[in-house]
Amino acid sequence: MLNENTNSYNIEFIRSQFPALNVRVWNKRLSYLDSAASMQKPKVVLDNIQENYSSSYSNVHRGLHYLSEKATESYENSRIKVANFINANENEIIFTSGATAAINLVAYSWGNQNLNKNDEIILTIAEHHANFVPWQYIAKSKGAKIKVVHYNPDEDFDLSKIKGLITNKTKLITFPHVSNVLGTVFPVKEICSLAKQVGAVTLVDGCQGAIHFKVDVKELGCDFYCFSGHKLYGPTGIGVLYGSINLTSAMPPFMCGGDMIDVVKINETTYADPPLRFEAGTPPIVQAIALGKAIDWVNEIGLENIEKHEKKVLSYGIDKLNSIKGVKIFGKNKNKAGVISFTMDCAHAHDIATIVDREGVAVRAGHHCAQPLLDAFNIVSTTRASVGAYSDFDDFDQLANALTKVKKIFGAL
Repeated sequence: MLNENTNSYNIEFIRSQFPALNVRVWNKRLSYLDSAASMQKPKVVLDNIQENYSSSYSNVHRGLHYLSEKATESYENSRIKVANFINANENEIIFTSGATAAINLVAYSWGNQNLNKNDEIILTIAEHHANFVPWQYIAKSKGAKIKVVHYNPDEDFDLSKIKGLITNKTKLITFPHVSNVLGTVFPVKEICSLAKQVGAVTLVDGCQGAIHFKVDVKELGCDFYCFSGHKLYGPTGIGVLYGSINLTSAMPPFMCGGDMIDVVKINETTYADPPLRFEAGTPPIVQAIALGKAIDWVNEIGLENIEKHEKKVLSYGIDKLNSIKGVKIFGKNKNKAGVISFTMDCAHAHDIATIVDREGVAVRAGHHCAQPLLDAFNIVSTTRASVGAYSDFDDFDQLANALTKVKKIFGAL
């Protein structure tokens, strides 16, 4: 994937592997800057999905025939690929339908079992709703308390902000690896170390982390880490929960059904060991296998190379947007990844997104499932441009030109 002569990032070759990037939008080149919501898929992943449904599909684990054994082998090989990708043990990788399901699994299985009245849950103002609402719900049902960490969005995360909220009643600290609005990269290792000092458990929402840079859960020291396959160039319907075997072995199942059992009797059932204990029913077989193929693709390019490229594109995009009068960027700290959220003084975010779409530019507009964060800014919505391995400088040139049109339409030029 790198240019053999210059050892440079071969963006033209990488872009050529994504069929969706050839789509013409309103008869214009597609500038896809909505990767934080969902990444486009390389052809090898699309072909893998087609192949598995066409020639090697079967249910897994319980079949003794050729197709079932082949599907089971591919499914479990994907688990190994995920484990290696984040430096986990194979039995610590639980397949779910997505990060939302992974967080709810922890909330209902670990949370219901371990949280009691007046226990404290610490989370940040930057949480995606998927890592806020489940804990809000569990806290109310258990009589636990939620503490929210606020911080300056234009500076690197201040560790003292979270340290000041920790007490001997703190049972869980949960936070994003990267804010999906601000792009802030959180000091995961340091936060996890603080949690361990009081015996608290940590859950990291890695949806915007594992897709942009190397993650080593052992080095980070987190207890749980989750991400979605569709944000890692894989299909929808597949997510990953890393759970320390020391914790998951003691957790009850989140859902009950086939494949998560050991022995079923009329009056009593025993459960399988993790990870199968948490994978009731027919799993997302083809999706999990395709996620493994997506990881192969990422590994072939090199996540470190993707990270370097994305940083260059993001820096270029920030400079480009800063050059436009009336544009305000939220999240100006240098240690950021993946996203640029902004407003314009002449137009609402939804109007901006609609107009730039007519110029072939795909961005996201709204509260980005982070209403508490935007409430703290006293704003309703922002426009968000986000990058992936296939993003290039032309994408932000196209966006900048489209924003100039926004200004013209609203009389700001």
